[in-house]
Amino acid sequence: MDHSNSAPPTHSISFPEKIVAFELSSYEWSQNLLCVALADKLMLGIVRFPEETESECFEWNQIKEVHHETRCHSLAFAPQTSLAVLPKVVIICTAGADFNLRVFNSDLENDNTVQILQGHRNYINQVSWDPEEEYLASCGDDHMCIMWKCKENYAKGPTFFFGSAVVSAKWHPDEPGRVLIAEKSGIVHLYNVDNKLAILSVEANKNPLNYADWSLNNSALVVALAGGELVFWDLKKPSRPIEYKRIHEDCGHIVKFSPHSETIVASVGRPRNSLKVIHVKNQVPQVEAKLTLYGGLCWHYQLPYVVAGQDRKLCFWKISC
Repeated sequence: MDHSNSAPPTHSISFPEKIVAFELSSYEWSQNLLCVALADKLMLGIVRFPEETESECFEWNQIKEVHHETRCHSLAFAPQTSLAVLPKVVIICTAGADFNLRVFNSDLENDNTVQILQGHRNYINQVSWDPEEEYLASCGDDHMCIMWKCKENYAKGPTFFFGSAVVSAKWHPDEPGRVLIAEKSGIVHLYNVDNKLAILSVEANKNPLNYADWSLNNSALVVALAGGELVFWDLKKPSRPIEYKRIHEDCGHIVKFSPHSETIVASVGRPRNSLKVIHVKNQVPQVEAKLTLYGGLCWHYQLPYVVAGQDRKLCFWKISC
């Protein structure tokens, strides 16, 4: 494989097996908490960057290993996860290959529980927590997005049904009670969860649509990766996309807005699992890297790093925002 045009990562962490999914916490009180899913376990640890340490070194300290019965397709930290309280609170939801959700609750010492949530009939593509901590959303190939009631021991709440596989469900801290749900067929819906009403729908006119994201900096901005194109909408003018950007030759895996900018996105697509970080108004990617085997993508909550799983390595690229 030709890596001549591939930007080397700024930092990396090696694992004993292929990374199948991972998440870096997107909350202030746990922003250095990292969970990496391998074939049958979750590796939990703390990552610190040179900008944060007196020694100006990159550090990774594994603090816990949790057995996971089946392959993990997606995982997410709950908003109440915090390392700043005693006892510590770490809550993670995972989506397993057995179509079940698992909610792991740990104080990182002796108190560890797992609760299994059953309700999906096919692979679950994403799990995500409502910032208000009312709901846990899960969506999958069974054309469903299920809302689990966090404060009622994860009882099954409102369920939304669609005409194709549901690839992502996103919440926004500035839009309480609303969820952005994307279908593989190319349609992205905005719903009010409590009354199950569709507020609006937009269409990519391309498929398969593999992921949609909602800008944290501007709740009117949405991006989707459909075919090999990035499709942008302004929800204040939802009649048609405000921009199309051909970025991958073939279908994509995922796209995510930088939490630090409404004009910078990272995406991974085929062929050759290319990571690209691009400014919406530029044609040339700021970062372009080939990933041997794709294992997830996310941004750091506060620092300008984009993170991608690449076979047995977790790679961190520093981005100039």
